[in-house]
Amino acid sequence: MTVLADGCEPVEPLRGVVVAVTRSEAGPLATALTSAGAEVVHVPLIDTGPPRDGAPLATALAELGAFDWLVTTSVNGVRVVADALGSSRAGPRLAAVGPVTGSALAAAAGRAVDLVPTVSTAAALVSEFPDPPARVLVAQAERAAPTLVDGLRAAGHDVVAVTAYTTRSQPPTTADRGALAGADVVVFASGSAVEAWIDAGLDAGTSDGPLVVAIGPSTARVAAELGVRPHQVADRPDPEGVVVAVVRAVRARAELRRTTP
Repeated sequence: MTVLADGCEPVEPLRGVVVAVTRSEAGPLATALTSAGAEVVHVPLIDTGPPRDGAPLATALAELGAFDWLVTTSVNGVRVVADALGSSRAGPRLAAVGPVTGSALAAAAGRAVDLVPTVSTAAALVSEFPDPPARVLVAQAERAAPTLVDGLRAAGHDVVAVTAYTTRSQPPTTADRGALAGADVVVFASGSAVEAWIDAGLDAGTSDGPLVVAIGPSTARVAAELGVRPHQVADRPDPEGVVVAVVRAVRARAELRRTTP
């Protein structure tokens, strides 16, 4: 975070700031924001469901022991594969894109995750994935970016990618819209969340709307394509990285207002 003139960072740099998180449940991100003093508003704009065709997923999980690696990209994906992991304690090595997903995967498998990249991105996981080439099962969202699967295949791995779940927009209720009315910042953790926000006709990225913070470059790219300008993009797609980005965005707007006649 930006260090103040006396060299001390305030204990609660987001005190008085209302941050909208487009998730229904409290999680590590909400905890980190609250610890920084923010008031967190949860507005679920995305709903998850089973894949349109569940046969490929069922087949892959039934043959889980034939894979060298299982890679999950989100907690939602972990929930889908949890039962198969529970019945195969000595199954494939495990990889997760980020630490939150990694913790969920370890809990589901009852054993440690073998690989969580230093930076929580698909590209980082590809770059840190070990040799030699292996047979890899990737359980991901229906509309997942191709970075992970294409990268592993380009590195010479035999990759089977299956849709673990689908995402769809969930229109905000009247109460949700009321809760969002006073939001100072909205945090987008996925491109799907940005799309849902736009579908709902909510305001973001303008001088009068809430500040926009994207969890990473892929989310920022989707936002830009939809006409939403992120004010900050987290350097690390984890709760601490997002808090830093929110603090930067809030301080930049405050400085702009202070210096603008």
